[in-house]
Amino acid sequence: MTLVSLTSYQQRLEQVLQQQLDKKPLTDPRLHQAMAYSLLLGGKRMRPFLVYSCGQMLGASLADLDGPAAAIEALHTYSLIHDDLPAMDNDDLRRGKATCHKAFDEASAILAGDALQTFAFELLSQHDYQQVQPQRILTMVQQLALHAGYNGMCGGQAIDLAHTNQKMSVEALEQMHQLKTGALIECSVRFAYLASPVDNVAHLDALVRYARAIGLAFQVQDDILDIEGDTVVLGKTAGSDQKANKATYPALLGLDQAKQKAHLLVEEALAALRELPYATDELVALARYVIARQF
Repeated sequence: MTLVSLTSYQQRLEQVLQQQLDKKPLTDPRLHQAMAYSLLLGGKRMRPFLVYSCGQMLGASLADLDGPAAAIEALHTYSLIHDDLPAMDNDDLRRGKATCHKAFDEASAILAGDALQTFAFELLSQHDYQQVQPQRILTMVQQLALHAGYNGMCGGQAIDLAHTNQKMSVEALEQMHQLKTGALIECSVRFAYLASPVDNVAHLDALVRYARAIGLAFQVQDDILDIEGDTVVLGKTAGSDQKANKATYPALLGLDQAKQKAHLLVEEALAALRELPYATDELVALARYVIARQF
């Protein structure tokens, strides 16, 4: 992942998101503002990066990837808004700015999250695809529903909330994060594959294993940064997991073993990429970035 490619994809995504938001009629300006505030707040844009980078690697056009990339970010943003709510993690900061419920109010934040969730399905299903077959578009919609809902991200969040102040095994923690964090990362590479002309189950399997490994590594690094990171650099409150007495990899394994776990997961991801007959340089760089990042 070069700085040039990352910046290029980020800029393209911002333009797509802004254009799509501008098309929405202003039935309620405050709700529209709350949606735009959170969706355009910046961030790593890791999931759209995966859609663009992996999709181009597989031969998809950037134009066809715009819809899935925007959709996955809208869905992810909804999850962040709701995750920050007082009933969930009760956070005041997100990406260095006030969280949505702090910048607006709790009701507006809930509605903004709800609206962004459905907006994601609009972006995905109504996009003007040029080279993607209708059956693959339908499959993308199905995959988003699957990975975002009960059997994916929402299920993982429920497990997280249920185990606050409770003991948790490493195996249960891994299952939780594969759902809460990993599901949308896996969905991103599935989108890339479905938007491309490639039809090879073995190649999709390798990409899914790569995505699951970096998704878990991303969460392990998040747990580490909650201890070692700085609030200003992180853009969110450092130490919040410890204060909430949440199960984390450092808490269960110790800090050094958590770091070792993250490195082993990256090696798993790189091994999966070596099975693919494509130029995987950007995906290799992303895997390494996941545990080198400081925010």
